Amino acid sequence: MVAAEQAWIDENMEWFRVQFGDRWLSRPVVLPTDDYFPGVFTGSPDEVRAAVASVCSYMGVDVDRIVVEFHETGRDDALARAIGAASSWSGAAGHYRTVDGKAVVSLEESLAGSPRLLVATIAHELAHARLLGEGRVAHDRPDQEPLTDLLTVYLGVGLFAANASLEFASTAGRWSASRLGYLTEPMFGYALARYAWMRGETDPAWGRFLDTNPRTFLKKGLRYLKHSAG
Repeated sequence: MVAAEQAWIDENMEWFRVQFGDRWLSRPVVLPTDDYFPGVFTGSPDEVRAAVASVCSYMGVDVDRIVVEFHETGRDDALARAIGAASSWSGAAGHYRTVDGKAVVSLEESLAGSPRLLVATIAHELAHARLLGEGRVAHDRPDQEPLTDLLTVYLGVGLFAANASLEFASTAGRWSASRLGYLTEPMFGYALARYAWMRGETDPAWGRFLDTNPRTFLKKGLRYLKHSAG
């Protein structure tokens, strides 16, 4: 991660503190456990809508102002297919727009089969509702999408976004790679380190719920912040 990215994260995490207040730093971190998402998830439309309602409650969004829609799966990458892999860019796994004063969140249908990616996408689109829908940023702000990813960290749902930033899976001997969002794994790791530091946590217990790469970058970021503070 370059210095400019780190400075951008530091600056905007402090901006979030001004915009949303310190109370978000004392709220529990949302985890991929039954405490936050109870029951067996089969991917039905009703269950997806229930997941949206849950994430709304965690992110301070009025669920009555959210309309959920579904759209078809996006493109595959031709190069990945040629080398025997499958790759999907899921930056557009969700879409956000406003219609008649309500926020419309459109989710890719395939997300119903991947709860982690589903929650990460919901969190990203609801972060749009908090930034765009509440008039905190302009629609033409150049860094709007990565800023939206970063807000998921400040509002306590960043574990899902970080884990979804790059996923690998093997099915029938064929590898697939799936990327979601607009921040890299090192950026998510440092953002989570900055978030932990702002919360007064030097070794956050929730870090164990991160995948290997984001967890490594979290620890690296915390070491850097400790060294800088010293």
